[in-house]
Amino acid sequence: MKLNRLLGILTVLLQNNRVAAPYLADKFEVNRRTIGRDIDALCQAGIPIITYQGAGGGISIAEGFKLDKSVLTTDELTGIIAAIKGLGSVSEQSQIERTLDKLGANADAVISMNEPVVIDLASHYKGNLTHKIEQIKRAVLETRLIEFDYYYDKGESHRRIEPYFVIFQWSAWYVFGFCLERQDWRLFKLMRLWNLKICDELYDQRDIPTEKRDFNARFTDDIKLIAMFDPSEKYRLIETYGFESFTETPAGLRLEIGFTNREFLITWILGFGGKVTVLEPADIAEEIQTAAEKILSNYK
Repeated sequence: MKLNRLLGILTVLLQNNRVAAPYLADKFEVNRRTIGRDIDALCQAGIPIITYQGAGGGISIAEGFKLDKSVLTTDELTGIIAAIKGLGSVSEQSQIERTLDKLGANADAVISMNEPVVIDLASHYKGNLTHKIEQIKRAVLETRLIEFDYYYDKGESHRRIEPYFVIFQWSAWYVFGFCLERQDWRLFKLMRLWNLKICDELYDQRDIPTEKRDFNARFTDDIKLIAMFDPSEKYRLIETYGFESFTETPAGLRLEIGFTNREFLITWILGFGGKVTVLEPADIAEEIQTAAEKILSNYK
């Protein structure tokens, strides 16, 4: 997109004293005439760009607008590179590579592109997930409505929303937007969202209330679980909730923790089979007992 290219050109100019138009054309895979129009657009936006003719000429930004690379430390730049590599697992690779190239090129500090931190945000459904993220990003930039079929614990429904953000949180991808059906702000998990379409209809961006921007506040730990686990499950409790999440007793590992989603809690407990006993709440223990009896009946 033109906006991405303009930002890319601006980044290159900020990091270099002078660059040639053919270099920019090759870097952004367009012709020199397009670069010329892009430079004019940047000038109209108030960026003081100077062009030099003849041998040794090129394009530059007036002094005073140069990027002070000392603002970011080597560790900070390396962290940015690691994060961008992680995004590469769910984004178009060519775009990620160009961004990494711009960050690493001509830096005053030596930055290792072989960052030892590996972040892979992709899932088993990477191809589908990547396509959804790209579609939603485009809809947000163009302020277009999106519609989709959504599957959740209460069944399924068709939704039309004004999209605002794609969010990776709580180990899953979500789209945040204003749901026209509910007339309220909602989060939708991308892997429950199918038949996604970008609508022709445009929307006027709303002001997002401050409390709606606090995504963590949407998940309150209202269900207080007390359960006793077999000592053999110690590693799983440590892996999920940390070393200090439980107490070791003669009867086993006692876990006291809050949960947000009832269905997730029951599914998680059932995954331990006979190596856990729920002590509280009583209704959760009864529901797990009913589920266990149903499982047993399936094999009789």
